[in-house]
Amino acid sequence: MEQLGSLRPLYHEFTSPVSYFFRTGEDRALLNDLVGETIRIEFKGEIHCIHCGRKVKKTYNSGSCYPCFRDLAENDLCIVKPELCHFHQGTCRDEDFGQSHCMQMHIVYLALSSEVKVGITRKTNQFKRWVDQGAVQALPIAEVPSRKLAGELEVELAQHISDKTNWRRMLKNEIAERDLTQVRAELFEQVPEHFHPYLIAEGEMHAITYPQLSAPEKITAWNLDKHPEISGKLIGIKGQYLIFDTGVFNVRKFAGYQVALVV
Repeated sequence: MEQLGSLRPLYHEFTSPVSYFFRTGEDRALLNDLVGETIRIEFKGEIHCIHCGRKVKKTYNSGSCYPCFRDLAENDLCIVKPELCHFHQGTCRDEDFGQSHCMQMHIVYLALSSEVKVGITRKTNQFKRWVDQGAVQALPIAEVPSRKLAGELEVELAQHISDKTNWRRMLKNEIAERDLTQVRAELFEQVPEHFHPYLIAEGEMHAITYPQLSAPEKITAWNLDKHPEISGKLIGIKGQYLIFDTGVFNVRKFAGYQVALVV
């Protein structure tokens, strides 16, 4: 089997374990059935912006050409720092994008992927977000009406708990033994009063499993710019990573690269 095209981030469905699909353009291949098999990914030497399709020498923010990185709302600084959202000032790069992505109900959550972290996401996007981070457990702790407000609460909570994932520990399944409900109770004592109406005291705990035969003992990250051909036995998939017995490959990082998946 060979699947050829412009690489896109892994698509997944929230099943147990998570169902993963390798995407090139509109084509998809179920990866779960390939765990345990030897596969090869070949970079064909061309890179195209995932937004406008122009041919480029390098990408910005996982698949954008420089003009799209500069101009598109999904590449604005407030996407990674939501507390800086400026939609209310009338300066959003794209009002329709702001309405559909930022001025929507958001979840503030705790996730366990290596150590416990706090994060935010649109309510309709929560399962996708948790899987992309490689979380094995997730617990919503607040529901707020906008991305900016969610970001402001995240900033408050990040003074007491990390808002980052250690991706190496996540891939090696080095996961802290923490009770998210206990962490939630401890954090609630730190939340400023004006956020109290948004807190979820009885949020549902979600457990997530991944298609994985084993965890790598050592993390070697594959880079298509340096190694245009990646091959090995696929031993697992977690977050946006393909885990080989020879190294790990961050699929999202190389979105827009023209590749062939060969099985």
